[in-house]
Amino acid sequence: MDQVGFGVLGPVVAEHAGVPLAVKGPRHRALLARLIVARRRVVPVARLVADLWDEPPPTALGTVRTFVGDLRRALEPDRPFRAPARLLVTEGPGYALRARAETVDAWRFETAVESAVQQEPVRAARGLHEALELWRGPAYAEFADEDWCGAERARLAELRLRAVEQRAEALLAGGRAAEAVPDLDAHLTGHPWREEGWRLLALALYRTGRQGDALAVLRRARATLADQLGLDPGPALRRLEAGILAQDPALDAEREAAAARVWSRAAAAYDRTVAAGARARLESTVGLLRTLAVTGSGGLAAAREHRLAAITAAEESGDPELTARVIGAYDVPAIWTRSDDPAAARQVADAAERALARLPSAPAQDAARCRLLATIALESRGTRSARAARAATDAEQLARGLDDPALLAFALNGVFMQSCPRTGLAPRRDALGTELIALAARHGLVTYEVLGHLIRVQARAGLADLTTADVHAEAADRLADRHELPLVRVFTDGYRALRLAATGYPDRAEAAYREVDRMLDGPGMPGVRAGLLPLALLCLRIAGRPYGIRAALEPAAGWGPYLPWIRPALALAADGAGAARDALRELPEPPADLVQEALWCVVAATALAAGDRPALRRCHQRLRPAAGQLAGAGSGLLTAGPVDDWLTAIGEGLRRAAGP
Repeated sequence: MDQVGFGVLGPVVAEHAGVPLAVKGPRHRALLARLIVARRRVVPVARLVADLWDEPPPTALGTVRTFVGDLRRALEPDRPFRAPARLLVTEGPGYALRARAETVDAWRFETAVESAVQQEPVRAARGLHEALELWRGPAYAEFADEDWCGAERARLAELRLRAVEQRAEALLAGGRAAEAVPDLDAHLTGHPWREEGWRLLALALYRTGRQGDALAVLRRARATLADQLGLDPGPALRRLEAGILAQDPALDAEREAAAARVWSRAAAAYDRTVAAGARARLESTVGLLRTLAVTGSGGLAAAREHRLAAITAAEESGDPELTARVIGAYDVPAIWTRSDDPAAARQVADAAERALARLPSAPAQDAARCRLLATIALESRGTRSARAARAATDAEQLARGLDDPALLAFALNGVFMQSCPRTGLAPRRDALGTELIALAARHGLVTYEVLGHLIRVQARAGLADLTTADVHAEAADRLADRHELPLVRVFTDGYRALRLAATGYPDRAEAAYREVDRMLDGPGMPGVRAGLLPLALLCLRIAGRPYGIRAALEPAAGWGPYLPWIRPALALAADGAGAARDALRELPEPPADLVQEALWCVVAATALAAGDRPALRRCHQRLRPAAGQLAGAGSGLLTAGPVDDWLTAIGEGLRRAAGP
């Protein structure tokens, strides 16, 4: 028989199998509540009489016994006649309700709050959320004026307030500060004297990039405490305010500690796997690495490093199906078409090829095959590899034949990474982003929905449609804030810097580019950061000034992977036009990535200054497919101005170089 459940976190109720039990009247409910307050202990009949009546009638003793009989029939309707009660029992001078801990909502709530202290942040936040959902109103709601439950009501109310703050702390520790803000706001509206609530709200706002709002909250706390209690803020609030004003790195320490905790669990799972051959744990390790990759604060770099160790362990098992699952499980959405670690990416792609060759050809392995192909496409970004392009096409074809939205999203990410074989393909990427948004929104694939919006930001910027790009940048920010995806801001703020450049605000654009570079210092995205700032500033300075390469160049800048296409300009500045023409003759094709149009504009500016007709013809040929677009804006991070302006300048340069 199912157990009877009791609810006291709100009006007092009893239920069986989800169906409310008929507890006759207010004094019956008061008796039941009084026994629950006693927590399985015996309550003497005399105490019950004193608690149930202000002025007990002469029949009070008999009435209590009648109430007990009524409650027993309601709580144990199937109990045989004259069989002893098992739930509401007679013992010594009174009665006790022998309810089990899991049958009383208040007791379950207490257990959940105590357990959360020992749990990792994600699990603690989830458990506390479920515990807080048990509350239907004030505890023992209809007995608010009764002395016998006053202390219990106050204790539970305080425990609930602590649980709200404890959950917010778990969200912060788990890197989900944005989710903590609404509940803390509501919490403080009803309980403005809670200093810990003010501290957590200000810290949550700070960690979501809202420094001004965080300071405003602390000012509000100071005013509220002074007005209502005549007190100054305590040491914790004062320290936090000073830390925010100083932008103290220690304020992000908890987030970094959370990322470290995620990795420590992943590493522990990996160690157990190697020691005990636990294949399921190896797969779960990759799942933890996938979570770590989106936490920010270096989590991406750590995940990338340890992913190779997990793949190596899987290959050593000799099981190609396990290897395929371990490689394919790392389906972290990717927006930048240049690898952060090309050597590691090659190793992952090679491992995927080996697993693919050994995987059984049965249809049951189509999903694993699809993931391996998509991985090859993703890890071979920017390489102009015909094999990678075929892998992307094959993965998409397989995914469309399988009823797995997440798999299709992963495959489409691979297609995106292979969507830059030449310039001018922003419309193709725009269609891809549109499909990803619709697919992800239908099936709750939040990170891929964000990816779709970022792809459309890039594509619409490339197509000079900044109004639509604005809409998608805002949508990406909303999702990132709601789901605590801190790396998204790098790309949306980068787009806004590009927008300033494209709309004629060069000074503000330069400041914005430098701020994006500062944001990139730490998240573990060297493929994005290396050389980006000097390239963005160079493009900013030559946009509209195709003959201005000498004045725009910063010779000492760290050009990173873009140096081969900057080297002719450096030769021009150092040794003149002849040296530049020599360097232009040796110029390789840029990688198949999102900045190749911008690089061709830099090369064109150098060729114009050097009067190099072959290089100009080459630039014209490469840029012509992007006519009507903004050069480089398809990257979502920089632009060298309208492609049409460059085509015009190249045409004039060719005529000038040809002579009369």
